[in-house]
Amino acid sequence: MAKRTGPEDAAWSDYAGQLAANLRRLRAEAGLSQEDVAYRSGLTRYTYQKYEKGESKPGTPANPTIRTLLAMSQTLGVELTEILPADVPDLRLR
Repeated sequence: MAKRTGPEDAAWSDYAGQLAANLRRLRAEAGLSQEDVAYRSGLTRYTYQKYEKGESKPGTPANPTIRTLLAMSQTLGVELTEILPADVPDLRLR
């Protein structure tokens, strides 16, 4: 499989940033700390903090697993669709 470069990277980075903003907003609305969400979702606090920054590791956009997304949505008491940004990037290779 070809490595992604160019507009796809920017689109995914933007999407990860929107995901991060949604996580921060929903956590605040739920009145939970980052540690609360992390612990209840089976994550380390460091990992959860990275998701709220929109990163998986420095310089790499967040890419949580479906299991992680579901655990966070359940912890926050929201549907998965409330965490995911509405504008989905086109990630197909051309």
